[in-house]
Amino acid sequence: MLALRLARGTHPLVLLRRLLVTAAAAGTGFLVLAALGHAAAHPATAGDSLARLLWCAAPLAATAQLAVSVARTDPAARLQRGMAAAGLGPFRLTLLAATSTALFCALGVLLSLVVFLALRGDLGTAASGTGSHAIDSGLLGAGHPLPWIGALMLISVIPLTAAVATAFSLRPRTEAGVVDTDTPSTTEAPSGLPWGVALAAAGLATEAYTSPAGAAAGGLLPLSGRLIGSPPGVLAGWALAAIGLVLAGPGLVYLSGQLLCAGRPGALRLLSGRVLQEESHRLGRPLGVLCAVASGVYAAGVLHQAAPSRPLGPFTAIGAAVVLACVTVSALSSALESRAARARSTAALRRLGASAFVLHRATALRTTALVLVLGPLTWTVAEMATLPLVH
Repeated sequence: MLALRLARGTHPLVLLRRLLVTAAAAGTGFLVLAALGHAAAHPATAGDSLARLLWCAAPLAATAQLAVSVARTDPAARLQRGMAAAGLGPFRLTLLAATSTALFCALGVLLSLVVFLALRGDLGTAASGTGSHAIDSGLLGAGHPLPWIGALMLISVIPLTAAVATAFSLRPRTEAGVVDTDTPSTTEAPSGLPWGVALAAAGLATEAYTSPAGAAAGGLLPLSGRLIGSPPGVLAGWALAAIGLVLAGPGLVYLSGQLLCAGRPGALRLLSGRVLQEESHRLGRPLGVLCAVASGVYAAGVLHQAAPSRPLGPFTAIGAAVVLACVTVSALSSALESRAARARSTAALRRLGASAFVLHRATALRTTALVLVLGPLTWTVAEMATLPLVH
């Protein structure tokens, strides 16, 4: 009940971020239901149906990441200072955030269920295989009975996963009875850069070693039309490279700050570099995920141009849209969280005479440094991932 009251009285921008979580959960839920509909319509091809369901793991992970990012920037996550006396301690505060996340995700999966049933024709509407609908009802298993218990169990995984991820991220970390939802500010270098580079290199090597068999069979990685039948080694290599970029994210952000502070920096470069070093733990992982997804999208585009006869399926488009939207909003939410964490430092600089123009220049300098470091690396990983598949 408290979660509903807070949702009613929240700021419109905060509510918009929560509605984005609802939309992401709806898209993921629709993909899960589509995989279940395919299984109901094709009981003899259980392997294909299982593969379609496993491909839903990427939108599910992106939705959970978005839910965590939105929960961390939610003002309700910082109410413990004013409401601890009213009994809202650190554990109840975490439970409140997890409950709010579960409610908005549950709303999304219920909407996806209604749309799914409407497109199948189960709500009294006529299902059309080639009519005005963008998705063929035959792909959703229209005309075949839907296992309701299995459908409800599958879509319930989405709010449960998001709620558990939120609770784990906002769990109490101090013994003083205060929930520390912010990453501690530190200028120590993150330790994940060597591991990330090693995993990315191992992933690219795995893909290069296993892709000739798929190329010899005459098949490229069917990302744009058919997600089934992809070479396992290629998918494993892509997964390792993506995980490597995520692990290397904090170290790369820290490296960007070091480059700004290299040589004999002025006040502006020194300020920008120190901010990146302190915020590397907070910004690194979301930016690493964004780079991993961007490299995957670039590689998928190259493969689609190499095999233009493979049409872009509707489920592939929905999944890609969910993942791209989630990782982009998550990165922006982390930037907002970083800005909120620097509020006191920014106010102190303003009192010392720093103008708003100088602070804006520092922000632009940090953004430029991140683009110059992360951009070429993302492009290099994407190019190296596609070379064994198109040549």
